[in-house]
Amino acid sequence: MAYEIPVTQARAELADLINRVVYAGERVVVTRHGKPLVALVSADDLRRLEEAQELAEPAEEAVISAVSTVHEVASASRERQRFGIAAEHRGPNPA
Repeated sequence: MAYEIPVTQARAELADLINRVVYAGERVVVTRHGKPLVALVSADDLRRLEEAQELAEPAEEAVISAVSTVHEVASASRERQRFGIAAEHRGPNPA
């Protein structure tokens, strides 16, 4: 859980907040009007976040690529009868 502090208070206590982040391993969320504005995290935490993001990007691209290759397959009338399907979705441009 991160420690939350208003921006006006954070200005006055910046050196102490930096020490808490670096030496105590805390994460500090600076807020304005009760809404999160920025976060203070250690350089190690930032490095780990960036590495995780880099690892996630190829996986996202693979999913997008796989989904983009999916195409519609016309249902065979025999399969519709077999499963008792009375209606068929034809998409936005029915032929």
